[in-house]
This record gives sequence, structure tokens and C-alpha cells, in this order.
Amino acid sequence: MCQVGEDYGGAPSVRPPPPGCEPKCVKCKEGLPVVVIRVGDAFCRNCFKAFYVHKFRAMLGKNRLIFPGEKVLLAWSGGPSSSSMVWQVLEGLSRDSAKRLRFVPGVIYIDEGAVCGQSPEDRAQTLVEVKLILQTVGFPWHIIALEEVFSLPPSVLRYFAQEPTGTEGAYKAAVDSFLQQQHAPARGEEQLSEPGTQGLQTPAGPPTAAQTEARPPTAAQTEALSRLFDSVKTLTAKEELLQTLRTHLILHVARTHSYSKVMTGDSCTRLAIKLMTSLALGRGAFLAWDTGFSDERHGDVVVVRPMRDHTLKEVAFYNRLFGVPSVFTPAIDTKAPEKASIHRLMEAFMLRLQAQFPSTVSTVYRTSEKLLKAPRDSSAGVPAGPRCLLCMCTLDIDTADSATAFGAQTSHLSQTPAPTPPATALTTPCCSAGEGRPQGCCQGAGPCGREDPRACIIEHLCYGCRVNIKDLPSLDPLPPYILAEAELRRQRAWVAQEIQEYLIEDSDEEAHTGES
Repeated sequence: MCQVGEDYGGAPSVRPPPPGCEPKCVKCKEGLPVVVIRVGDAFCRNCFKAFYVHKFRAMLGKNRLIFPGEKVLLAWSGGPSSSSMVWQVLEGLSRDSAKRLRFVPGVIYIDEGAVCGQSPEDRAQTLVEVKLILQTVGFPWHIIALEEVFSLPPSVLRYFAQEPTGTEGAYKAAVDSFLQQQHAPARGEEQLSEPGTQGLQTPAGPPTAAQTEARPPTAAQTEALSRLFDSVKTLTAKEELLQTLRTHLILHVARTHSYSKVMTGDSCTRLAIKLMTSLALGRGAFLAWDTGFSDERHGDVVVVRPMRDHTLKEVAFYNRLFGVPSVFTPAIDTKAPEKASIHRLMEAFMLRLQAQFPSTVSTVYRTSEKLLKAPRDSSAGVPAGPRCLLCMCTLDIDTADSATAFGAQTSHLSQTPAPTPPATALTTPCCSAGEGRPQGCCQGAGPCGREDPRACIIEHLCYGCRVNIKDLPSLDPLPPYILAEAELRRQRAWVAQEIQEYLIEDSDEEAHTGES
């Protein structure tokens, strides 16, 4: 019986094709192929570049989320996919490009060496390589150390409403207006020389904005970050926590420097792995945001993924053929065994399956494209409502449904007996300065009505984040901005509950009349 991997006496000898019958490029039918993407898809060098660039441009063109003159922050990790993305933007902004990109780019790099086990000497050497590449690219750049999360403000965890972008006609009108400004006489050149549009004229020249160098983190910050990740029990929770802190840093830099879009280099292969991993982690309700082209969970800053049509094989071939520079840095799961975390296990499973069945990644990826962002009882992409304290996704799960794991956890929290607050609780804030209680109300009787501070924070998390927070024995090592925002939400919930009996609600007839 035939079996997979069975040896039948060696591979059969393959005779070379006769002279004049060499395979040709499937696109131009003339050049000699140098890349075989799939079986039967052999491309020459020029056709492969045109194919690769067209994928990137088509992904941006068919969605039309980035308007001309808009500031876009490129999240660059130094890896192959994000490096290829930066290179595509660089070539798209050059004067030789047939259809030039019209947005204003900037690059952000986050130094995660303290978490990934790098020594101070290795981190310094990596930053030297990073700066050399960024200076070659010529975009405004920001290098931020991961330790900066301990100085973030609580406002980074708040949702800010996005200004309406309008319809397709609004996009065309913005393009026409931008082109008119470009071809305006000398009187309009002053407008083009303003910060934010100057980069469109000379994208490969000197940087048009001041760079943000990574301030050397203090020893206390590095120790606090190490203590935080050392306290996490599993590698799965460590990877999720690292992704959360990285996202918060990028969001803060984008808001500080007025970037309205953030580009990430997630490839098709990486998104397929992420989809399966998110399902295993209990984040199935947010797959459309985690793997879609655009992620509007933050409101004023939208995350886009223009590399989602490129496979890792295509990215590797393109970087090799056209000399795209990258920086190798160890990750938090480097040299970890296959079953060390859910991320590593799912990655090994998908790549092994892809090697045997080449359509695996594309099938999973096409499935993610069919996911809708509209939650139940709402037609909007991002409805108003309570949001998770860490991932900032809308808590769009029926907490009253005890059939779900989320509902069971919520009902367990809601059944916790609430102690009766003292008579002075209505007039004296429980978290006022001078009571000597760090982290405020949850150290005693207060607005949340519970003695356990962990329960007060968990009730503001989605199901996936609740599962990960279980691997953190103590909440004390968390960055201060997370604890401060959780305390503020508890106080607001307590105040809303206290004044609920004084609010006038509409009757059923008035509500029906208002709807009609």
C-alpha cells in the first residue's frame, strides 16, 4: 500500500529538456524563469517584480482607505515582510513610479531586546543596524524601547471616534484636489513645502521630520519589564502580552505625531496562522479585526495590512532577488520547542500542512476574507459599547448567556456578594489621595463593590484576554497606565450605578413613537 514518505528506491532520473525547449516565463513567454511560486507558475525576474508590486498596489487601491496627503506610520520590525512593505512604499513614492503613492510615510521600530534576552551590547549593535537602514530609506523614523510602556498615559486605552471619510466620490475628490495642488504654480508651492507634504516630493532624500531616538531605558524600567514577563507562567501568555504592549506603543506614537493610519507587514501565511491561533485562544469574535485588511478598533487610528496577499515564499524570493535589507533579531519564542506555546504549535502545524497540501494557507486566508465586522444587533463596523481593557475590542458577547464560557465567567463574577459600603462612601471618593491606598478602591470597599482587585480588572476584559491574564499571578507588575484606566472605569461604573435611580427613562409608548 502506498504511504506518505515511503521510499521507492530513490527519485527517478529526470532528463534535461532538449536544446531550444527550455521552460519560459508564464507571463511574458520569453524570459527564462528564475522563480517558481506554485506548480506551473514560473516567472522571470521582471515579471515577478511586476506581479509582486501589482499585488501591493491592488490591495491599497481596491480598499481606498488611505487618502492623498494622509500621514501613515509603517510598523517595521526588521523582519522580511515588514522590510518588503517599507521597500514597496519607498519605490511607490519615487519619481520613476508609474502610479505614485500619495500618502506621507513614517517608520516606527520598537526595541524588544529586554524581553527577548538580548544583552545591552547586542541591543546597541542592533540599533546601529536599524539606524543605518532607516537613514538609507530616508523616511521620518521613530525608535522606541519597549520599556516606554511604563510611561504611557491611560488615554492610550480609550476609543476616540474617527472622522467620517465619506463615500467613493469623496476619495476621488480628494485625489483631484491633491493633483491640482501638485500642478499649481509657484503660489501653491508654499503649501507643498509644509511638513507632511514635503516628503511626497523627495521621499528618498533627507528626512522631512525630526526623528525620535530611543532614549536609553532606565535600569528601573528594564527591571520592571523583566519582572513583568518573568511573572507570566506560559509562553503563550507572554507572546500575547508582548503583542498587546507593542500595539499600545505604536498607537501612542501614531496619535502623538498625528498619524491616522498604521501599516503592518502581516503576510498571507502569517495571517492564516494568526486566524487559527486566535480561534484556539478564544478570540473568534474578533477574527475580522485581527486578520482583515483594516482594523478600526482604535477609532482615530486605523491599522491596515497591505501585505496580506503575499505569501512568505513570495516575500523571501523578492527580498533575495532585489536585495531588500532586513535586520535579524531574536524573538521571544526563538529556540523554543514546537509545543512550548499555542503560537508555535499552530505555526508548525500550518507550515507542515502547507508543505504537503500547497493550498492550505490560501484556503484559510480566503476564509478570513469572508468574515464580517458587523456584530449582533448593529450594522456599524465599530459600535459604541464597553471595550476590552487590553485588546480594545468591543465586548460583543452576550454576558447573560450562561451557555458560553464568557457568560459563565461573567455570571460567576456577578454572583460575588457585594459588601455594603460605609455611609461615607457616597460623599468621600474611595480613591482620593491621602487615604494611602495605592490602586485605590479595590484595596477595600469602594465603587467596584468587591474586595478582590483581580475581579475588578477581569470584568473589563474580553474572554481571550481573561484566559491570558490567568497566567499572571499578580497584577502589580502591570504597567501603571493599565491599572489607572481600570480604576477610572470602575469609578465611572460606580457613579453611573449610584445615579441610575435618578434618571428618567422613556416609557414604551414614547420609545415606540421615537423609533417611528
